[in-house]
Amino acid sequence: MSTQQRPPRAKLGAEARRAGKSLGRLDYQRPEYPHGIHPALVPGISIDEQRRRYGLSKTVFVLAGLLTVIFVIWGVADPAGVATVAQAAFDWSTSNVSWLFNSVAIIILVVLLGIALSSYGRIPLGKDGEEPEFSTFAWVSMLFAAGIGIGVLFFGPSEPLTYFVNPPPLTNEPESVEALHRSMAQTYFHWGFHAWAMYALVGGAVAYSAYRRGRSLLMSSIFRSLFGERHADGFAGKLVDSFAIIATLFGTAAALGIAAMQIGTGVSIVAGTDELTNTMLIVILLVLTCGFIISAVSGVARGIRYLSSINIVLTIGIVGIVLFLGPTLFLLNLLPSAMMEYLGSMFDMMGRSLSWGQETQAYQSAWTVYYWAWWISWSPFVGVFIARISRGRTVRQFLLGTILIPSSLLFVAYGVMGGTSIWMYREGLPGFSDDMAAPQVFFTMIDNLDYVAWVPYVAIGVLSIFFVTSADSASVVMGMLSSQGDQSPRRGVVIFWGLVMSGIAVVMLSLGDATALQGLQQLVIVTAVPFAVVMLLIIVAWFRDLRTDPATLRHLYAESAVRHAVIDGVQKHGDDFALQVGPAADGDGAGAHIDSEDESYTGWYQRRNEEGEPVGYDYETGEWEDGWTPQGDGDDSAQRQNEEAETPRAAD
Repeated sequence: MSTQQRPPRAKLGAEARRAGKSLGRLDYQRPEYPHGIHPALVPGISIDEQRRRYGLSKTVFVLAGLLTVIFVIWGVADPAGVATVAQAAFDWSTSNVSWLFNSVAIIILVVLLGIALSSYGRIPLGKDGEEPEFSTFAWVSMLFAAGIGIGVLFFGPSEPLTYFVNPPPLTNEPESVEALHRSMAQTYFHWGFHAWAMYALVGGAVAYSAYRRGRSLLMSSIFRSLFGERHADGFAGKLVDSFAIIATLFGTAAALGIAAMQIGTGVSIVAGTDELTNTMLIVILLVLTCGFIISAVSGVARGIRYLSSINIVLTIGIVGIVLFLGPTLFLLNLLPSAMMEYLGSMFDMMGRSLSWGQETQAYQSAWTVYYWAWWISWSPFVGVFIARISRGRTVRQFLLGTILIPSSLLFVAYGVMGGTSIWMYREGLPGFSDDMAAPQVFFTMIDNLDYVAWVPYVAIGVLSIFFVTSADSASVVMGMLSSQGDQSPRRGVVIFWGLVMSGIAVVMLSLGDATALQGLQQLVIVTAVPFAVVMLLIIVAWFRDLRTDPATLRHLYAESAVRHAVIDGVQKHGDDFALQVGPAADGDGAGAHIDSEDESYTGWYQRRNEEGEPVGYDYETGEWEDGWTPQGDGDDSAQRQNEEAETPRAAD
């Protein structure tokens, strides 16, 4: 994949400062403001302009690591006991908090669309005037990459077929035309706008926090305005980061477990052997884990990224092969119809809950609630990724792009894969039955196409690379969360989280039935409950930040000034008046209703040194009072000074 990347961030330092001064000369200064600058004139602060030391956060590492290691040891030593507890916790969660997952999914989508279409949508995820780090084409390509994963080959063919044969309760007759379209709509519902809104919430809040307010790339950084700096950096913030790690561990472990299941099925079909047992699946998982460790230890991150790009091309290629060698005309008719069915039945699907009866509740637990929990678990991992590629985008571009672009790809991919499996089932092609295991559907579908006997081998390779790259990327994110936001966490920390994640996947597989999906679903739902509450708090915290953003302040001043000036101008001069800036009497100015000295406006842009002590900063020149210079903005001596200041040390 070609990525048209712009110049390195460090080289944009002077450019960003000049952009800040495009607001006008900083003539109006008062000592009451930090650094003498009015909060409406602050151009923003990027993460690389701040001074901080990174090191292992002992509280987060020990809290999240100890809990998950104990769980893995317990699961290996007493799988029956874990299964009993997991089942009880799952039953309680699905009976008592399913409404929470449904509410979170609905609220997040509605709120983000509201933010995108409001005046907040114009706020940049970066400093004023800062150009996007990646071109639009490269950004869109990487969003597509984020949307392509194990689901296309595993759930793409199997999930619509499941709904076609066994429709959701109180909907349509099995295997009817109505069930066909509802099955596609239900699949789109689980993988579409609601899922990507969850990722967009975390990604947008993290990107804004890091690139607009200069905070660390941590979940806890989002809550500075809600918890206060002391609590966000203290135990409350560390608890949030720990919840994020635990959610990521179980969510990613579920994906790795599913990948192992699909690979195992492919190997058994290609080799012509009997269906693999869970023990053999665990062996496959452990072999792939060794591949992840080799990639992490050898430092072949660039090679892994290239493999990941190749993976995306291969996955899209497989979808294209199915489209053109499968029932092409049927699929071309189905895709737009399925999309309209999704949009038309969305509110009905959003409204399904326990109030519709026990059958609906059981279905929701097995499917919709499981998906909402899974996306919540994945949101820190995917959110940090899309945050890091979206610097310089506006909030509106980011939210609408993240929600709409990957979803559109998945609608096509799932429409092609699911439509083909349903068509083959209706035609009675060999291998299809109403009790097929999910991992078998893809390979059975490929077996009924001509000229593609080689595709299963490619699919096994794609799934294996997906396993390694996902484990690698998720482990790096968890390493960041446990290392105070360090974007290059220590290799040993990354490997530790990867091993724990694989251990959880082993335990999950050992708890399940023949397909192991039951164990995966149970633990994902249970562990996502705390982070579902965190997601709601993220909305409140991000809104508080956006409400006090310099761009929001300028908008409020402009709205008030223009409204009063126009009324006054028409009253005094009719049609013949013009606007000019001048002093106003106390209480009559554009900002008379705003307390610009309130800490919610001014507290965040106070510059500090590595010890957290205030340091003077000149917004006119971009110079620090003590001579410190961000890396890349100064000479070699400044570089050495920065490197000494940023020597890692243990935290807490």
